[in-house]
Amino acid sequence: MCGIAGFMTLDGGTPPLRILTDMQHALGHRGPDGEGRYLAGGLGMVQTRLAIIDLVTGDQPLLEPEGAALVANGEIYNYLELRESLSEANWQSHSDCEPALYLYRRHGVQYAEKLRGMYAIALFDPKEDRLLLSRDPFGIKPLYYAEIERGLLFASEPGALMASGLIKPGMHGEAVDELLQLQFTTGRDTVFEGVKRVLPGETLEVMRGRVTAHHRLRALPQSGDSGLDEAAALKELDRVLMESVEFHQRSDVPYGLFLSGGIDSSALLACMARLNDAPVVAYTAGFFDVSVQDERAHARALAQRTGAIHHEVDVSAEDFWTLLPEIVSFVDDPAADYAILPTYKLAAKAARELKVILCGEGGDELFAGYGRYRSVMRPLWLGGRTMRARGFLDGLGMLRRESPRWRDGIIAAEGRVSAPGQSRLQRAQAVDCEDWLPNDLLIKLDRCLMAHGLEGRTPFLDPKVASFAFRLPDRLKIADSRGNKGKYLLRRWLQQNLPEAEAFTRKRGFTVPVGEWIAGKAARVAPLVARQPGVAEMCKPEAVLGLFNALPARGGNDRMGRAAWVLLFFALWHQIHILNLPPDGDIFDCLDQA
Repeated sequence: MCGIAGFMTLDGGTPPLRILTDMQHALGHRGPDGEGRYLAGGLGMVQTRLAIIDLVTGDQPLLEPEGAALVANGEIYNYLELRESLSEANWQSHSDCEPALYLYRRHGVQYAEKLRGMYAIALFDPKEDRLLLSRDPFGIKPLYYAEIERGLLFASEPGALMASGLIKPGMHGEAVDELLQLQFTTGRDTVFEGVKRVLPGETLEVMRGRVTAHHRLRALPQSGDSGLDEAAALKELDRVLMESVEFHQRSDVPYGLFLSGGIDSSALLACMARLNDAPVVAYTAGFFDVSVQDERAHARALAQRTGAIHHEVDVSAEDFWTLLPEIVSFVDDPAADYAILPTYKLAAKAARELKVILCGEGGDELFAGYGRYRSVMRPLWLGGRTMRARGFLDGLGMLRRESPRWRDGIIAAEGRVSAPGQSRLQRAQAVDCEDWLPNDLLIKLDRCLMAHGLEGRTPFLDPKVASFAFRLPDRLKIADSRGNKGKYLLRRWLQQNLPEAEAFTRKRGFTVPVGEWIAGKAARVAPLVARQPGVAEMCKPEAVLGLFNALPARGGNDRMGRAAWVLLFFALWHQIHILNLPPDGDIFDCLDQA
């Protein structure tokens, strides 16, 4: 895992070394194990390396005999199989990313179709004077670009683009509306004016500092029902899931697991316990003295049953008030997901002992675990609802201007993923995989782990697992639209393979008590949030004060508590990434700077 960045000039002149160096330094936390640099004609590329596979000869840039060069952030899990199939290759390393160069020679811009993994790749062919920017189909690894007057910049994080000095951190108004209502932003445009995302599964062709073509691989099949009965589906699930976990364990450094005690991470624990002779190393976060569920006891019991080495991490109100500015400083593409706090603390603990962590992201989206999926399957007269019909601040009287356009990105995603033959459930899953997954959950995971030089791997987000799961009959995903039977087939598999997980016991979703913590200091934090310039521009100060001051009487763990959380996150994010003020001290110190 690494950080990559580069600059392709419009006039073909050599990119200034200072610009490349500043972008490279901005990505130092992503790759503490080394640096690489490439210059040819009008292109400069840099990389910071987190060494996971081929610790000795895997430094980048990687080169092939005909002159193509590559820098990458990612892991190609089928690299051993690709090496066997590429008989013409003159291998210069044992790197998992080197096969991409030879796939390019065989298949041109379609080379990424053969890759099984997570990746953001910059590949340059000097013969064609063409740069390719590619991202894996689920968008597990981030990649951003900006077309400016002098050419095109790209980087693993928007912060590195800002570090070039060629872009100023201005806000894209419609994306800010999305952020406040959805807690993430959708599509190609980021919240930074002029900064865009390479979309999941996309390969951009860049010539002379301008994007000339787009190609895209889809993460999910368009539609279809595999027609499997339950017995056959369980057998196939065991095959694809075990193979994916085995591939995701390929590493030259130690690895472990984030274990919440929920269905997804428990299934990964069961797979890893079967595959490994040595004990699995697992990490669980928990909360004391709050109303939300603490999952550590259940996770501890599963660890004992499988012989895992179990580490427990306390997450407290003090952590919330002291660590949040530091965490937000890493979440430059803003995702106001309250799980950033426990994820960040877990990563800090795991990084002291390991360099790779397997995580359960993607299980809910692929196997239909969310309650909103059960709702979308019901007719309106039985309580069915449109997904994300109401925003976090919708109807609360907070905003200076109420705009219904905050749903435009969701509506556009619904149109893009719609295909003949899809069930309502499949369409809802596909919409979540289009934006919610890459632009919220995976941003959270990437930034919180890479802040500590830790690689996160997601076995559910594997092309073979995804193709199998998406094409399951609806009845094997949700057995009863009125009950708690989401992820039905995965629960059945877990019931067989780790009965102690109690797969069919009703479980509360993972919750972080941010509203409860904010309620405890609402009177002190309310005026700081209300007068913070970014919040004051978007919201009515008196309404913000009223919202925060009402929390203590309500306990904080309701819709108003979530709204307060989104506003607090946005205030800190704007302070750090737009006003460029340092994330010094606790929340109060940080906000008091403005």
